[in-house]
Amino acid sequence: MSYERLESCPVCGKSEFRNKLVVEDKSVSKESFAIVQCQNCTFQFTNPRPGVEAIGRYYESDDYVSHNSTATGVINQAYKVARFFTMRRKVALLNKLAPRKGKVLDYGCGTGHFLAAARSNGWQVAGVEPNARAQQEATERVGQPIGNESLVTFESGTFDAITLWHVLEHVHTLNETLQQLVRLLKQDGVLIIAVPNVDSLDAQHYRQDWAAYDVPRHLYHFSPKTMKLLLKKHKLTVPETLPMPLDAYYVSMLSEKHRAERGGGLMNVLKAGYKSNKYAEEHEGLYSSVIYVARKR
Repeated sequence: MSYERLESCPVCGKSEFRNKLVVEDKSVSKESFAIVQCQNCTFQFTNPRPGVEAIGRYYESDDYVSHNSTATGVINQAYKVARFFTMRRKVALLNKLAPRKGKVLDYGCGTGHFLAAARSNGWQVAGVEPNARAQQEATERVGQPIGNESLVTFESGTFDAITLWHVLEHVHTLNETLQQLVRLLKQDGVLIIAVPNVDSLDAQHYRQDWAAYDVPRHLYHFSPKTMKLLLKKHKLTVPETLPMPLDAYYVSMLSEKHRAERGGGLMNVLKAGYKSNKYAEEHEGLYSSVIYVARKR
């Protein structure tokens, strides 16, 4: 197995870390991975981690629903129901935030549901998806070819909007990818990034059982502070952030499954999700997942 260790923080470049948590991959490998925190900027990331060539096997599960629309089970069915409603909200949000209804790139488009919804709403769409099975399904669903990982084939300033729905935390080449995405964005375009929030109440409550750590597939664990520092590094401003309140319930459902040997159940899920959203309302939007609306300076 090929592992790589980051010697410097991807956000600030400093090299002094402290161990934050040890988290088990309860979805696929049952291995444990360390999460470290930069002592300078507080950014958290999985370190060491599987390299690019080795990470694929950690996605090899029929239950990984974002790569496989046929995934079964109660939790995956709940995800699909939520997806049906959130696609409408995402397209409405895209229409509201973008300067015009033009071209959108969904980076890490999974099985293509968002792109299909955007195309039906009048957008010209493009997608990139590294997972071969998801890429093929997205190509069929959207009705046009979906790329794998490369962004260099797109011309600078091509897109009115670029979206990353729970994707940036998976990207090995974090800064290089952001640099390319900024290049592809029109000057008045919008970059929409949704990621889990490590400062949310459900993250604090579940700690090492928090499903949104999802090691080693999640390489980075963002807070609002560290996400804004990262985007500022790439000459982006964040004029607004938006909540994803359903995520508090979905992540709590997965987290209760992780700690099932110590209890769990629907009431715990509802209680944890409600408390997390209530906490976020009172603490500057620290929701379980946050959408960052970024624009060029």
